[in-house]
Amino acid sequence: MAESLRSPRRSLYKLVGSPPWKEAFRQRCLERMRNSRDRLLNRYRQAGSSGPGNAQNSFLVQEVMEEEWNALQSVENCPEDLAQLEELIDLAVLEEIQQELINQEQSIISEYEKSLQFDEKCLSIMLAEWEANPLICPVCTKYNLRITSGVVVCQCGLFIPSHSSELTEQKLRACLEGSINEHSSHCPHTPEFSVTGGSEEKSSLLMSCLACDTWAVIL
Repeated sequence: MAESLRSPRRSLYKLVGSPPWKEAFRQRCLERMRNSRDRLLNRYRQAGSSGPGNAQNSFLVQEVMEEEWNALQSVENCPEDLAQLEELIDLAVLEEIQQELINQEQSIISEYEKSLQFDEKCLSIMLAEWEANPLICPVCTKYNLRITSGVVVCQCGLFIPSHSSELTEQKLRACLEGSINEHSSHCPHTPEFSVTGGSEEKSSLLMSCLACDTWAVIL
């Protein structure tokens, strides 16, 4: 990072040297890192959740600093005579900013990992409740489903007309658990359930996940 930021030397004279610039560069780098959260997590997932141990192997730190550096180099109206009076960039300051970005990157990843653990816990609790209790409505997750002559209803307002007169609670439970387990094999997030359809066609129970952009018709 230091080597790439030291050239061309002339432009550094124009951009660095004053404490206000150093703080501005720091704040802009941190803001860029925050705004790059999705890009960071995509790279983290692609890397198989193996966390880097230094700046060279960090996911976005180097890239964020270089992007912000290039943005600052494009600033216009930097007086040539003032450039001659400014100091060379302090590499210790760059390293300090770099370390702060590494810490922020790890903080974003840590929050993401905690959210995954929470989703996994919720999923385990939901499956355990389904196995131990009467079938809970997957849409409201509050009331129990009732199935009569293949018609699925819930106090929350869910109503799915008969798709099969042979549908039972056990069959629907197995279908739900199978779909959830299949989804969790490739995505750690908890899917959501909703009812689709209108007056002209039978309602269906849909499972969807915004995180992995997938959906499946359960019933």
